[in-house]
Amino acid sequence: MLMNNEKKKLIALLKAEEVIKFGKFTLASGKESDYYVNMKMAITNPKILKQVAKIVASQIIDDKIDKIAGPALGAVPIATSISLESSIPMLMIRKAKKGYGTAKLIEGELVEGDSVVVVEDVTTTGGSLIKAIKAIEENGGIVKKAIVIVDRAEGAVENLKKEGINLEPLISINDFQ
Repeated sequence: MLMNNEKKKLIALLKAEEVIKFGKFTLASGKESDYYVNMKMAITNPKILKQVAKIVASQIIDDKIDKIAGPALGAVPIATSISLESSIPMLMIRKAKKGYGTAKLIEGELVEGDSVVVVEDVTTTGGSLIKAIKAIEENGGIVKKAIVIVDRAEGAVENLKKEGINLEPLISINDFQ
């Protein structure tokens, strides 16, 4: 993967903030891993969010995108920062419909036929990203691509490709090893 200066800056920021730690870790899935990606540390850091927004906004500038979507919780600050940088409205995708008020799964205005980019903080197999993409498609949106800050390189790119979606990682875990 050819790496430009903006991506090198992002990697330097992630390293400086110790977002990726190496050692022995048990993941939420129960699986053992030699590293841990603490994206909550990244998505609460304005320097990292600003750098991510700058990179993603430049990647989508020519794509005629109507909305930036982020699944709750981790991708909402990412979608917000990209929305601010690009002036493209954003959507928030809930994990489940709320049982009160409007009972919406998607917050923000998704218009039938809108071209959408879905962003995520970290992917492993891509399961939660696929769920978010299906929610957008079921509500009339057209997902043009998905972008993730860090791909753990454990099948997400391939799994999304099977669903007809191009996943573009800003960084792969392999960039840190």
